[in-house]
Amino acid sequence: MEASVPHRVDAYAERNRKVRQVLAAILVANWAVASAKLVFGLLNQSASVTADGLHSFIDGSSNILGLVAMTAAARPADEDHPYGHGKFEAIASLGIGAMIGIGMLELGRMALDSLLHDKHAEVTPLMAAVMVFTLVVNLAVTRIERHYGEKLKSNLLLADANHTLSDVFVTLAVLVSLALVWLGFPRADGLVALLVMVFVAWVAYGIVRQAVGILSDTARLDAATVGSLTLSVPGVLSCRDVRSRGMEDSVYVDLKIEVDPQLTTAQAHEVADEVEQKLHASFPQVVDVVVHVEPARTPGERRA
Repeated sequence: MEASVPHRVDAYAERNRKVRQVLAAILVANWAVASAKLVFGLLNQSASVTADGLHSFIDGSSNILGLVAMTAAARPADEDHPYGHGKFEAIASLGIGAMIGIGMLELGRMALDSLLHDKHAEVTPLMAAVMVFTLVVNLAVTRIERHYGEKLKSNLLLADANHTLSDVFVTLAVLVSLALVWLGFPRADGLVALLVMVFVAWVAYGIVRQAVGILSDTARLDAATVGSLTLSVPGVLSCRDVRSRGMEDSVYVDLKIEVDPQLTTAQAHEVADEVEQKLHASFPQVVDVVVHVEPARTPGERRA
């Protein structure tokens, strides 16, 4: 059983390397898209297009945050971090949510400025073409990032994929606003920017909620299922106080079992080893199991 630990460590390091490669590629795509939107939005005085460009720029900034976090998360466990550095990934996801929130406030400011001061966007065929192109890029980025997020079981990639997906809906809304402005409804630019702000707020909430769940040690495994599997191991008379925490792909479990008090220490240890092996086999994402062995209590002792 111990021989499998180095293998899991190597696999986790390889997984982190692949996550960083995906983030680096997405960074280039996001900032290319952001630059195009910001330039054309500012040149044509469009609040919605500029807001969309700002959103894409935040996408790129979150990728840098993710790269830094994954570099930290890839470091092995040490004396100060005996459980490893995996939670840096969740911290990065929380940072992404915070950055979206900051962008949301800026979107609201630009939208209100457009509506209150009656600023009209100048719609050109080139600007519309740029928005369609960025829409296609964002769709491809979202699909690729979600694919690798699910394949590598990376909360960070999945969070960032949701972030990029929000860019897709934002761009669609902006295209609608540009069409309405072109048809003679100039205030559509500011109104759509406000709708974008609401959507971005919802995306930020989802990402922050997921990250907080990890950082607050939300249970990762169903306690009843773990208990049932544990009780199926010969020699286990009862199972209680099942706890689990960690990331989606690196879960830590601890529990208490009761065994026949007549067992020797070596025999009780063998039962605990079988429980560990059972849980590792049933849950591949489990990286560590701590089994506390106690002698079975009599009914009178339980009542006391």
